[in-house]
Amino acid sequence: MTTRAGFVALIGEPNAGKSTLTNRMVGAKVSIVTHKVQTTRARIRGVALEGDAQLVFVDTPGLFTPRRRLDRAMVAAAWGGAADADVIVLLVEAHRGITEGVERILDGLGDLGQGRTIALAINKIDRVKAEVLLALSQSLNERFTFAKTFMISAERGYGVDDLREWLAGEMPEGPWLYPEDQIADLPLRMIAAEITREKLTLRLHQELPYQLTVETEKWEERKDGSARIDQVVYVSRDGHKGIVLGKRGETIKAVSQAARQELEDFLGRRIHLFLQVKVRENWQEEAERYSEMGLDFRDGNS
Repeated sequence: MTTRAGFVALIGEPNAGKSTLTNRMVGAKVSIVTHKVQTTRARIRGVALEGDAQLVFVDTPGLFTPRRRLDRAMVAAAWGGAADADVIVLLVEAHRGITEGVERILDGLGDLGQGRTIALAINKIDRVKAEVLLALSQSLNERFTFAKTFMISAERGYGVDDLREWLAGEMPEGPWLYPEDQIADLPLRMIAAEITREKLTLRLHQELPYQLTVETEKWEERKDGSARIDQVVYVSRDGHKGIVLGKRGETIKAVSQAARQELEDFLGRRIHLFLQVKVRENWQEEAERYSEMGLDFRDGNS
C-alpha cells in the first residue's frame, strides 16, 4: 500500500471556523474554539487519517490588519504556515461574504499561488440560502482560480468528509510523519496553557480581550499517576489582575475548575491545577513569552 502524507494550511479571517474545522477533521479538540476572534496564536497542528493518507493540519491564526507586535507575529505565523503547506484551504464565512479582510487575503494568495494547490471552503452554509452561496462561490472563483470549491459547515459536519477525502488524494506520496495514534504535535505543556486560556476567554467576555497570556510553569508527574500543573496568567495591568481574579477570587476559581476538568478528560487522569495571576506590563514585548506561544518574536517587528 502506498502511503501519503502532507501539510494542509487552513487560512482565513479570525472566526472563520478554522479551529472548528481542524477539530472536526481530527475528531478531537486540539485547537481552541471560542466565539472570540484571534484566539488561535500558535500554529497548532492536528493530525487526521483518511485511508492511506495522513493529513497534518496547520491551524493558523486568523489573518487581520496587525496593530501591535503580537498581532504582527500572529499574522506572520499565519502566512508562514500557508507557505510551508502542501495544500492551502481558504475558509470564507458564507453569511459575511467577501469582506475587506477576505479581499486582502485574496491579494496575498497571488504571491503564494505559484505551483500551489489552493482550495476554497465556504463555511457556515446553513446560515444562507442556496442562491447566495452560488453567487458567492462564483464571485470568489472569478477573483482567484481555486483548485476546488467546497460548501461546508465545520460545526455541523456538512461537507467535511468530502473535503477530507479530496485533501487525502492531494497529499504527496511518502511515509507518515507522525505515529498513528498521535493527534497533535504541540507539547502537553502548551496544550494545557491553551485550555486554561480558552476558559479565561470564555469567562471574561469583553472585559479583557487579548491582554493576557497563560504559561505552564511547572509540570510534576506524581507516583499515583496524577500530575500537578502550575500555571501563570500574565496580564498587562494591575486593574486586569482584579478582573481575572474576580470578586473573592470567584472568577479564577471557576476558570481553574473548568480547565482542570477538561485537562482530566483530555489526559484521562487526575490533574491538580494551580493558577497564579501576575502583572507584567510589557509581556507583549518579551521574546520569551512569544516562544512559549510558538511564535517568532522577530516577526512582530514592523
